[in-house]
Amino acid sequence: MYYVAFRFLKNSFEAEEAMQESFIQAFVKLHQFTGEVTFGAWLKRIVINKSIDMLKAKKMNFTAINEQTLGTVEEDNNWNINDDITIDQVKSEIEELPERYKYPMMLFLIEGYDHDEISEILGITSVSSRTLVHRGKKKLQQKLKHLYNGTGS
Repeated sequence: MYYVAFRFLKNSFEAEEAMQESFIQAFVKLHQFTGEVTFGAWLKRIVINKSIDMLKAKKMNFTAINEQTLGTVEEDNNWNINDDITIDQVKSEIEELPERYKYPMMLFLIEGYDHDEISEILGITSVSSRTLVHRGKKKLQQKLKHLYNGTGS
């Protein structure tokens, strides 16, 4: 859970604080655990929410998107990257994305949440989540292509 918090907060002290507060919150709300998901998944969700709350408290603004200007975003599940690119390189490039794409991409690709879950965690709509992930994937692909082709990132 520490590493989950650290991926968001990028600070050891803050990650420890988020983890500690999450464990306290989980203990206090243990009666709300229904067993629909594993305890680990339930706790991970609390840690992610606490981490995001801490980011918001530091005045980090998540970009609101005007849905009327978005149009429909097609799901793009057929994007590939070269096998020579490691998961650490992908994570590193996600870190370099603008914040409006970085957090939805982390939640989608690294943490494995779907768009409904991402929308709930970030306080955005599912349409916004799909759009941010779609655009984030495109930006990530461009960065990884440059990395693979040796043109820098």
